[in-house]
Amino acid sequence: MSFVAPTALSVTHLLLAVGVTAHVLLYKRETNTSAAWIGLAWLAPFLGSVLYLLLGINRVRRRAMSLRGRHTQGPTGAVPRLRRDDHLENLERAGYRITNRPVERGNSVAILKNGDDAYPVMLAAIEESRSSVVLSSYIFRADGAGAQFIDALVSAAGRGVEVRVLIDGIGGGYFTSSSYRKLRRARVPVARFMHSSLPWRMPFLNLRSHKKILAVDGRVGFAGGLNIGGENLLQQNPRHPVIDTHFRFEGPVVGQLIEVFADDWSFTTGEQLAGERWFPHLEGAKAGNSVARVVTSGPDQDLEKIEFVILQAIACARSCVKIMTPYFLPDERIMTGLALAAYRGVEVDVVLPEHSNHPTLDWGARAQIGPLLAAGCRVWTHPAFDHSKLMTVDNTWCLVGSSNWDVRSFRLNFELDVEVYDPELAARINELIGASQKGRILAEQLDTRSLPVRIRDGAARLMLPYL
Repeated sequence: MSFVAPTALSVTHLLLAVGVTAHVLLYKRETNTSAAWIGLAWLAPFLGSVLYLLLGINRVRRRAMSLRGRHTQGPTGAVPRLRRDDHLENLERAGYRITNRPVERGNSVAILKNGDDAYPVMLAAIEESRSSVVLSSYIFRADGAGAQFIDALVSAAGRGVEVRVLIDGIGGGYFTSSSYRKLRRARVPVARFMHSSLPWRMPFLNLRSHKKILAVDGRVGFAGGLNIGGENLLQQNPRHPVIDTHFRFEGPVVGQLIEVFADDWSFTTGEQLAGERWFPHLEGAKAGNSVARVVTSGPDQDLEKIEFVILQAIACARSCVKIMTPYFLPDERIMTGLALAAYRGVEVDVVLPEHSNHPTLDWGARAQIGPLLAAGCRVWTHPAFDHSKLMTVDNTWCLVGSSNWDVRSFRLNFELDVEVYDPELAARINELIGASQKGRILAEQLDTRSLPVRIRDGAARLMLPYL
């Protein structure tokens, strides 16, 4: 018996390690990660294999793909892509092939700062709705700010407007969602994205819809980084204020916002949204001069699409790249792209909060930015927590929306950004970014961190994909 037991354990360990090795070789792309998992499986009997089973297999992508494959996409709009005559033509072409969406002419884009500016405009749009309202939010609180949206949505549904509301199953409250309950009691069609109390469905870590979408009557839409909650009403002096930037869109690109919502709604509920009520005929309508396109990403058929668009934008840059994000933990591809842009003479500016609402993310960011500083990129800080996600390239191209500059947003969350070709909008966004450049992080500051702090920051950087 004393001989049989160790032999059985050894054989079990061997089979598990071989299984992990085979799975890694078949499905993992990153060489360093693959080698680490294989080494852990062989050198840490049982523990390494269990850790790989729990953390190494991308169930997020496989599950999302299997679920989303059950329905078709919304309207694709077979509009020929717009060909540019400047150095950003390659960016537009790549964007078309990455997203399978054309750019839309004739849009207007307005910047809305914080809930103080955005909420009244959004509520007015809902109150003026006549045919349809769609709303998707990562966080939707039932506080003083959220109550106004709940009342407006209930009122719209009561007067015959088709209303659909989608709240993320994690951001909206995993165990309970007061907004969901109140809308449901009022018989407003509402759903929770990937919410389940069954642990094996694993919604609580990775399957998050981080999108923020509001579209009314197929003509006016809103997107950006703004959630629905009292912390965004800075004029009311909330305990934990969150600065943010949101955008109002009018024109054909609103149809793409609704298309994305319709896809998520069908994914969650099985109901298809189609027809003139949701997608009104807007041919010939022109709201402004902006050229725009929606870019989505998620751990399914949209895997890494926002990251690919960003990489292409950095590669096309000739004069300047400006970035503002609350969290900055991109992978090596983007880090290399930014460094190479700086090496070829492009001015690269990155603005981060001095302290975000997640200290671990701040620690990891400090371990990340050293190579950028060495390449000549400039990294700035803002003393307040600014949740805005903004990017411009060469004072012409803009990217705004919900995605942060970290692995979670680029590969795990379901995100929505909008790319806009508009020098006037780029100038206004550059002003916002420039006004937030309060302090500057220098390489010397990073070098003077104590050894324990540097170890802490490096460890935080490794943990970030799982936070």
